[in-house]
Amino acid sequence: MTMTPLPAPRLEHIADLTVQVAAPIEAGQVAGLNSRGRRRIIPITGGSIKGPRLHGRVLPGGADFQLVVSGTTTDLDARYLIALEGSEFGGEHIFVQNHALRRGTADDIAKLVRGEPVDPAAIYFRCVPAFEVSSPALAWLTESLFLGTGARYPDRVEMSFFRVA
Repeated sequence: MTMTPLPAPRLEHIADLTVQVAAPIEAGQVAGLNSRGRRRIIPITGGSIKGPRLHGRVLPGGADFQLVVSGTTTDLDARYLIALEGSEFGGEHIFVQNHALRRGTADDIAKLVRGEPVDPAAIYFRCVPAFEVSSPALAWLTESLFLGTGARYPDRVEMSFFRVA
């Protein structure tokens, strides 16, 4: 029996997000058994999502709970709520938990921390968003894996999400 080679995954673009953020809160070095860096919390103040199947607003009240592992690498864990708009899903909500890794040179990361712009091409920023939904019509968001790429700006984070097909 001849086996067909497994296909390489494809990426299907689902949405672009702009997430508005407030000034970082430096919470200090993590102490204890799981200490591995400095805790930084970045409040999420709003934003938007636009894509082929999703349109809406990022609601204020979420946050990005970061662990600054070194002068070049940060482990991100953002959690926020999206309110969908439009005729198909208007009024529905999506909870997002987005794990990400951001790294760059020590100089470029220091610029980001100071709120200075850095060319997104100079920073490795990749994420793995996961979704919780209440509408059966949105269950497809819970039945696939997703990847994303992002860029940090002084007042916002811009991301593109892709379904792994």
